[in-house]
Amino acid sequence: MSNIMLLDQETIDKIAAGEVVERPCSVVKELVENAIDAGATAITVEIKDGGISLIRITDNGCGIEREEVPLAFLRHSTSKIRSAEDLMCVHSLGFRGEALSSIAAVSRVELITKTYDALTGTRYLIEGSKEVALEEVGAPDGTTFLVKDLFYNTPARRKFLKSAQTEGTYISDMLEKLALSHPDISFKYINNNQTKLHTSGNGNRKDLIYHIYGRDITAELLEVGYEGEYFQVSGFIGKPSVSRGNRNFENYFINGRYIKSNLIAKAIEEAYRSFLMQHQYPFTVLYFTFEGETVDVNVHPTKMELRFGHNQEIYRELMEALYAVLAHKELIPEVPVTEEKTARIPSVYPEPIPEPFEKRRLNDIQKKVECKTYSSEEESKPEQASVEEPANRYHAPAHPGVHILPAKDLPQGATEQLTLEAMSPDFLTVDARKKHRIIGQLFKTYWLVEYEDKLYIIDQHAAHEKVLYERKMAQLARKEFTSQNISPPIILSLDAKEQEMLLRYQEEISRLGYVIEPFGGREYMISAVPDNLFSIDVKDLFIEMLDDFTNLSGKETPELITERVASMSCKAAVKGNDALSLPEIDALIEELLTLDNPFHCPHGRPTIISMSKYELEKKFKRIV
Repeated sequence: MSNIMLLDQETIDKIAAGEVVERPCSVVKELVENAIDAGATAITVEIKDGGISLIRITDNGCGIEREEVPLAFLRHSTSKIRSAEDLMCVHSLGFRGEALSSIAAVSRVELITKTYDALTGTRYLIEGSKEVALEEVGAPDGTTFLVKDLFYNTPARRKFLKSAQTEGTYISDMLEKLALSHPDISFKYINNNQTKLHTSGNGNRKDLIYHIYGRDITAELLEVGYEGEYFQVSGFIGKPSVSRGNRNFENYFINGRYIKSNLIAKAIEEAYRSFLMQHQYPFTVLYFTFEGETVDVNVHPTKMELRFGHNQEIYRELMEALYAVLAHKELIPEVPVTEEKTARIPSVYPEPIPEPFEKRRLNDIQKKVECKTYSSEEESKPEQASVEEPANRYHAPAHPGVHILPAKDLPQGATEQLTLEAMSPDFLTVDARKKHRIIGQLFKTYWLVEYEDKLYIIDQHAAHEKVLYERKMAQLARKEFTSQNISPPIILSLDAKEQEMLLRYQEEISRLGYVIEPFGGREYMISAVPDNLFSIDVKDLFIEMLDDFTNLSGKETPELITERVASMSCKAAVKGNDALSLPEIDALIEELLTLDNPFHCPHGRPTIISMSKYELEKKFKRIV
């Protein structure tokens, strides 16, 4: 057995650094929080190569006294607390006293600092926890940190960092959170000599949200102001029309600190539950004030998680406060009837809402009889409409999944049920088509077709999704990429994560027919889209596609990525509650005939189900 011995200081420092410094973003966070605690009103962050080769942070805070500079780099040295009792009422962002020691253990650090009342500043060099130089220099008031060659002496740690672009995205996202939490501080962020963020520091929270998230989101905000028994909260939440497929837009700050909390997240999402579709998440920028004894900040090494007292009471109060704001009458949309351009309806209803479509279609619906019986044998068939024409709107997405069992009659005495059956392939053959008897449309969503001794029910949206998806994949296989120009172009304001997804998957996006280019800052311009996208909100679709990319593991093949993009591009499918004419449904069924697997939409839902005559007669007790 090996002898027990104390580790040397260098090894201790490197182990401690592993708890605090995970990546360049960790360094920036610790140093910026120190600058905030030092009373800075302007902070500049500059990085190169994702912060791996260089991080420079400059502030106009109070600076560090010359004799205290070496002391600041020792473990557990801090100006934020003096005793264990102080941990119960910490109001500063950094207080453990491990940041500078940990950063210096795994990088080359240069510090230049000057206090307000000093005539000259101090320059301090430390590399791998070893002091190199301490000298007097001319310097402005405040502090500048230069952190170079991160993890130069721990190559194993450096090997596990992600690309420079991804590491830069982490820093950008974190700085946006810090800027939101301190609107009275001017933040400037420079990445590879390009300014990515520059806030005014004027203290106006809504101006800050506008600067970071853009005009469209800022225009859809609801103000929150609540004071209860356990906390105070103010800020803004987005209307239900502002939602994302992940929680990236849920921002909440407690006593000036950006944190993550399952309790707060669940309360927010519960308040939105009846206003948003499943797997959609709201936009929030909320500022909480808790008394010191109500919350424990000394829980997690990065101080990103908190522990609350009175969990149930806090959950209920927050949920009810936000629900009261969301229930405001402003959320009820006013939809003009005669206007050419149909207004977009936010998802604020528990029941499905028909999506907008062409005015010509609306006029057709008004003239149509709701439930008319058609027979391909008894009536002369109208001229068949082509599914390719925009007027027929057969264009949308699909997904794989559920397996449909072969159709078989239930034996006598079997449990009564409506079976989800695959039509024996006969149903969609050319010969079988001549015997179809289209009965009509049910609930403006399902088409009823009689064939031999079965009733077939076709989901028009799922079927159309499948047709469009297969059509798009066939175009990709033939390398036929067609676009339609849009005028005026669509301007998107993307956050750092969305920009990363756009750059990473730009080739696949372009292959489908999108034309998108930078428009300055975080703005991007879409000037062309795939030719099958009409009568849908292209902006929302594109954002949804970028959100979907964040769920990719990074191991998918290019073919799978392209397939997912194609699936997203098929959102123009006819929806439920859209009334279709007989020629249109006939054209849809006709195109289903050509598919290898017409029985599932791309999302895995069935396109067709059937019910046998036997099952119907059993339901009506004709068979006992």
